[in-house]
Amino acid sequence: MPLAVLHSRALSGFDALPVAVEVHLSGGLPAFNLVGLPETEVKESRDRVRAALQNAQFEFPARKITVNLAPADLPKESGRFDLPIALGILVATGQLPAAPTARYEFAGELALSGDLRPIRGALAMTLKAHRDGRAFVLPGGSAEEAALVKDAVVHPARSLLAVCAHLTGREELPRFLARSELDVEPTAPDLADVRGQALPKRALEVAAAGRHSVLMLGPPGTGKSMLAHRLPGLLPPMHEDEALESAAIHSLAGSFRRGDWGRRPLRAPHHTASAVALVGGGSDPRPGEISLAHHGVLFLDELPEWDRRVLEVLREPLETGEIHISRAARQATFPARFQFLGAMNPCACGYLGHPSGKCCCTPEQIARYRARISGPLLDRIDLQIEVPALPVDALPARGRETAESSTTVRARVEVAARRQRERQGKPNGDLQPKEVEHYCVPDAQGEALLKSAFARLSLSARAYHRILKVARTVADLADSDSLSAGHVAEAIGYRRLDRT
Repeated sequence: MPLAVLHSRALSGFDALPVAVEVHLSGGLPAFNLVGLPETEVKESRDRVRAALQNAQFEFPARKITVNLAPADLPKESGRFDLPIALGILVATGQLPAAPTARYEFAGELALSGDLRPIRGALAMTLKAHRDGRAFVLPGGSAEEAALVKDAVVHPARSLLAVCAHLTGREELPRFLARSELDVEPTAPDLADVRGQALPKRALEVAAAGRHSVLMLGPPGTGKSMLAHRLPGLLPPMHEDEALESAAIHSLAGSFRRGDWGRRPLRAPHHTASAVALVGGGSDPRPGEISLAHHGVLFLDELPEWDRRVLEVLREPLETGEIHISRAARQATFPARFQFLGAMNPCACGYLGHPSGKCCCTPEQIARYRARISGPLLDRIDLQIEVPALPVDALPARGRETAESSTTVRARVEVAARRQRERQGKPNGDLQPKEVEHYCVPDAQGEALLKSAFARLSLSARAYHRILKVARTVADLADSDSLSAGHVAEAIGYRRLDRT
């Protein structure tokens, strides 16, 4: 038959939209036309498909070939359409049967020899193909991540010839099965490696239990970066839906590794990163660092050294948990429910408050340095804590009692997180104002203390709600149903920069 229709997928932000690959043969001078809003790499598939078919000993028709990628208003990018286009030509010329192709979706970039190369976004495409009730045929190099979708039927193929042999029934492609259990052990460094710093450790425990954002303030060498890299090891284990979302985003970015399955990501970009690198973007929108940190930790060190305009793009994602990217021709939405963790020095030289007394910054210089971080951004950070310089006798010594490990702290965090799921279905850090009023009601003494702090510290309404959410997490760690003055006092104590 001169017409063939196969199924594939196009990536649009975090979604994988269905694409019908229509191949039509007609009379006239030989030509190969691609329509349906293809970008340059899709247009180049004409040469790859022709060479792959000829090298696989198939007949390439000397007729007018029209390939339509529908819907026509959806931009198509990458070489993933090579395989369905080649198969469509074979079906249209009668070299392959049409009936078996209806049960599958196809994606894969062809080498000139006919071999299949890995593609980007295999996990997101397989997830949608499985929901539509179709099996997915794709390159073997992308099968491991695609098979993470529970119960999905994934057939990895090494070459175009292997796919054709499967469709004709000569040699079936095996179904790829991957172990998808989430019984993974955390790989983050141990909290016991950090000596002293009882208050920052406690703050990290509170942050991990309620998914709160943290800013650490302290001189150089006090352990801020060490503490930051130990936060992922304190977080509760991922659920399957969270693991799939995180893996799908990394698959879209082409950075997924099978060994990272089920592990909380930690992203720590350099302070020279641009706003687009942080939130994502481009002519074909790709996820940025905040989306790659979805369900994990985004650590920004040396916070005042970042460009202020770059930092300001964090405001909306910290509130909403997603990022909307709008360009002239494309719009995309990526999830960005990350746990923000920042670190900064107390002044430009870094030694304000250090026992050595080396700081020579004037009050104006200190104020100018801290003003690089805007008030609205600071207002969105739940815990603002000080990491002081350690005296020499606090450093490790022979016979010193071993510090508390990440495993011990994580056990308490998991119990508190379980209380939150059973009570409200989400972490305390994600509660909306109406939910705060319902679940975070302090007792009379706690309310009086909070009102006093609100007046003395000139807190905003947002800071008021964030103190209540942190206090609720402190109470959950204490296995308390009520919100007492002690819980509220600890939460207020974490607003370091509000007190100064």
